[in-house]
Amino acid sequence: MMDKNIRLSVDMSPAEPLWKIAPTRDENGDRVSDFLMIIPRLHQKPENHIKRTLNDIDRALKQFKSDIVFANMDMKLNTLWVSFKSEPGLFMKIAAAIKLQVPEAVLVGDMSSRLAK
Repeated sequence: MMDKNIRLSVDMSPAEPLWKIAPTRDENGDRVSDFLMIIPRLHQKPENHIKRTLNDIDRALKQFKSDIVFANMDMKLNTLWVSFKSEPGLFMKIAAAIKLQVPEAVLVGDMSSRLAK
């Protein structure tokens, strides 16, 4: 497969709904998997913190650049959407890499922190 770069962009204008822009299939026509993470209050942080966080996310995602089909950071909602090739174990590897770089990121639907208490 051709080596591709993940393009990081930040746009403060109203975003297209994800159902319009997020792919449901990869370049081979296979279905993709996806997940959503929230980065609480990111858009309220100072600009240097936002830039550092976006760079950290970019660093985490680049480890999987041949597997990630789409990634979108919605600054208004403080959410990160990631679509990737459906392969066993890949979901946790990508989510863990992001969490390692951005500890405040919360995986939507993850109840493990509440169950541990």
